[in-house]
Amino acid sequence: MIRLFLTKLYNEKLAFYSFVYLIFLILLSIIAYFFAPYDPDVQDLSNIMAPPNSEHWFGTDELGRDIFTRTLIGGQAAIQAGIVGILIPLFIGVPLGVISGYVGGIIDDIFMRIVDAVLSFPAILLALAITGALGVNLWNAMIAIGVIFTPQFARLSRGQTLQIRREPYVEAAKISGSGPIWIMMNHIIPNISSPIIVQASFSFSLAILIEASLSFLGMGAQSPQISWGGMLHQAYSMIFVNPLMMVFPGLAILLSVLAGNFLGDGLRIMFDPRTSRL
Repeated sequence: MIRLFLTKLYNEKLAFYSFVYLIFLILLSIIAYFFAPYDPDVQDLSNIMAPPNSEHWFGTDELGRDIFTRTLIGGQAAIQAGIVGILIPLFIGVPLGVISGYVGGIIDDIFMRIVDAVLSFPAILLALAITGALGVNLWNAMIAIGVIFTPQFARLSRGQTLQIRREPYVEAAKISGSGPIWIMMNHIIPNISSPIIVQASFSFSLAILIEASLSFLGMGAQSPQISWGGMLHQAYSMIFVNPLMMVFPGLAILLSVLAGNFLGDGLRIMFDPRTSRL
């Protein structure tokens, strides 16, 4: 199964290399503290804002801390935000969307009005509001990201459920006496998994971007926690003194977001080859 998936994904070169990059980023974030050459919080005031060199590959910041180490450790917050940001809608939004689409009627109408109301707010503003209400820290920021993605997954799963709930195999399961829960778990969810996986890939990269934005605004990871957005916030005041401080965390965000989007495009083509003609 995994070998077949990787073989098909390999045919989409850009998506495959993006997938490899994201897997490498996840693994690297797990072992970051063991791989990092320096302590990310140790200050060397005799070596502040040093340019990239053999000892400090990305240079040092305004407190003499190694930027390469901090960029490496900062990937942990990004990966956590990406994972939590898609797990919450997968376990909440998808089941709610499937139930709404399968049951229909007044329940579906009420549910979709709630979803439409939530989707009417810009994502970053809603994330700021939720984080401000829950409290300013990284975990609450990740919960906020998951909450704002939940309506998107719910709407997607509902739309897919509406398309297949009248399929012959679903009708046959009803006639055979299968209950609604069994039908949804064994017939509907497995058959709508492809578009959900594609959406999860796009949402993963967007979650990284939103977490970086929240941390940049001071609503995400708080010191001494390290995040790419927080590094950009610290480097902003030094932009005219040492612009390289912004380059490396910004480049890390850019590559991660692009990788998620390229992977999503590749998965969409892989699951539905007709889109390759567009």
